[in-house]
Order: sequence, then C-alpha cells, then structure tokens
Amino acid sequence: MNDLLIKNGLVFLKGKWVKTNLAVLGEKISYIGKEDVEAKEILDVEGLKVLPGLIDPHVHFELNCGRVTSCDDFYTGSVCAAYGGITTIIDFLDPTRNAKELEKSYYERIALAKKSIVDYHMHACIREPNGDLEEYVKKVVELGMRTIKLFTTYSDTHRRTYDKDIAELLRLSKKYNVMIEAHIENDDLIDLRDEYTYKDLPVSRPSLSETSEALKLAKLVRETGGNFYMVHCSSGETLKALKEQFSDILGKNFFVESCPQYFVFNNSVLERENGSLFTFAPPLRSERERQLLTAYYKDVNTIGTDHCAFMSKEKDYPSLKGFPLGVGGVEHSFSIMYRRFGDEIIDKMSKNTGILQDFPTKGELEVGKDADISIFQELPDFFEKENHGTCDYSIYDGVIGAGEFRHVLVRGQFVLKDRKIIPHIGKEIICGE
Repeated sequence: MNDLLIKNGLVFLKGKWVKTNLAVLGEKISYIGKEDVEAKEILDVEGLKVLPGLIDPHVHFELNCGRVTSCDDFYTGSVCAAYGGITTIIDFLDPTRNAKELEKSYYERIALAKKSIVDYHMHACIREPNGDLEEYVKKVVELGMRTIKLFTTYSDTHRRTYDKDIAELLRLSKKYNVMIEAHIENDDLIDLRDEYTYKDLPVSRPSLSETSEALKLAKLVRETGGNFYMVHCSSGETLKALKEQFSDILGKNFFVESCPQYFVFNNSVLERENGSLFTFAPPLRSERERQLLTAYYKDVNTIGTDHCAFMSKEKDYPSLKGFPLGVGGVEHSFSIMYRRFGDEIIDKMSKNTGILQDFPTKGELEVGKDADISIFQELPDFFEKENHGTCDYSIYDGVIGAGEFRHVLVRGQFVLKDRKIIPHIGKEIICGE
C-alpha cells in the first residue's frame, strides 16, 4: 500500500499539465495515473498545481562576511525555501586555495547544513589557488560534488582566480566531468573609491565589467571545450552579446543562471528612501538592460536566488567598502517568476538544475524519482508580503506574484502542509546518486 495519494491535481509532466493522481511510497514517487490507488493518506488537491520540488542552485546561508554574517542560517533559510516550494538548496563551501583546505571547509559547512529541513548540497569554491589544481578537482569529486565556483574579481579580499588557472580548471572540467562556475566581473573595471556609498554601486561595478569578462571567458570555454556556468547574470547586454557571439556553446557547455531581482527591479530603486536594502553584487542595472534580460530570458538555463540576507540595520552603513551586499529571495522566487514567465520558468527552477548538478533523482515528477513535490495555489492579484526567515524586510514586499505553495514534500515527507511547517531533517545530496 502506498503512503500517500495526491489526487485531482493538475500535475506538471514533461512540460505539460495533466489532470491525474500521484502516489508516494517511502521516499519515492510510486505511481502516476488516473486510478485511485490505495494509500494510507489521501490529499485532495483539486484546483491546485502539482510541481516537481524546486531546486535553488545558489544560496548563501550563514555566510561569514567578516564584519557581519548573513542572518538566515540553514534552519531559517530552509524554512523560507520550503515556503517557496524549494526542496533542495545548493550552498557554497568557504573559498579555499588547495585540496587540504577544501576538505576542511567541506566538513565545516556540511556540519552547519544539518539544520536544514530541505535537502542540501554544496558547491566547492576556489580562491587564489596555491596547490595542484588536478588534485583539487579530484578531491571535489571524491567529496561528492561536481561544481567549483571561482571569482574573477574581489582581488582586494584575495578571492580572485586568474585566467591561467581558470583555463587549467576548464581543461580539467572536461577530463573529470565537473562544472566550473564563476562570479563574472572584470576586476580591472571595479572602482572602490573611499567616498563611494551604496548609491554608487552601478558606477563602482559597471555593467561593462560583467559583459566584457563574460565574453572573454566564453572565448576560453570555446578554446578549451570545458564545462562552464555563469552565476547571477545581471544584464541583458551580457546575455545579448553572448547570444550573438557564442551561440555555438550557449546552452551546450556554457550555461547561464540569473536571479529574480534582475528581472523585477532596475537601479533606480537605489534612490528610494530604503534604497540601501536593494544592494548586492553584481548590482541592479538600467531599465533598458532589465528589459533586454527579460527579452532574452529563454537563453537563461537556471534561476537561482543568490539568497544572502542581512538585517536592515546592517545595511545602514556609510561606505560601500565593507557594505554587506546581498538580499533574501528563496521564499518569493517562484511566485514572482511564474507570474512573469508562466510554465516556461518551471524547468529552469527544477529539471535543468537537476541535470546540470547531476542529481538523477530530482527535478522531475517521475515514478522512481524522489517524491519532492510542491503544490501551488494560483491566486489572482497576489501580492508578496510574508517573510518567514530571520531578515526584518523583503525587497519583494508588495511585488505582484502568482500565488503561494500550500503543501511541500521532501522525499515523501511533508515539510509544509496547509501552509504550516512540519519538522523534518534534510539530507545531503551526493552527485550521481
């Protein structure tokens, strides 16, 4: 007998909505079809949409930034994620220079992540490498990961990786079937003047710094044949240029992630009375670039949130140097993006990430896959307002969304039922398993 029968829902299967039933046995989906199969519990979801559990490929919980630490830990952040229909989050190890540091960072971050109520995984993160790069990549794979994030900027805080090492990592990515991810900004174009405040972010970190660096790296990807993933693409100019000059690799071995904030806001919000709250890197761009990003959204492969929340008092800081850059977003990301892009956004927030991250049991509703199931209620004229995390504000407060998740299951267990959190212990996801 099945543990649960979800009946009468509109189920998202292979890109289409099908009125059907879905059953769960243990941690897996055991049945999809029209019959009312036997189950210990029945959940009637008439009028609701049944989606695969969403996967957020880019969050920063408990991120130590020196002066401050992001305010959502793995428990509160994962509660927000559950309210947003997200059943798996991917965070980052602290940046490391060699394989020995990498292993230490892995166990420290995994220990923190055990508080999560949804499933979790980590990206490796490299900085100013001083050891054997092949040994580093092999250690990443040994620890169950397939992704290595690097920065092309932040030389001032010793996080930058330079072109020679990037080229070698790209070559190794092909050999070991890993993905090199990058925060892309041209470090030479970043201006960190002492007198700059948060309002100067668009000048300090100009759009050209992203576009020029993305094109340079795309050329390197083409030359090496490596596997590459651009995190948080902020400008439509960048995406347009990549499409025009590198369509042969875009979506094949050069993948693009973007975030809801870049589709919703432009940099004029920095002039608001609460403009300091809309600060992150890369920063918001012009209205023209926002519209261009929207026009090219089909060339975005995945949607992450870059969730990195800080309290409003921590954003009351006089200088751009040392300013805590980051905002929350996991709770609102799907509702906001679904309102704007409809069904086409679903795969970008589930299936595509599952494939790119090598999670074979996640990202789609199929018999035999993990019963990660998010059940959504569309609501007309829905305004984002709730915030279930630690942060005392949300930049999405008052933004029009599509609705809310009523129920969410992680591997067959409710973490959200009738909009109430159910205690649950998340599991570390190992690539390929």
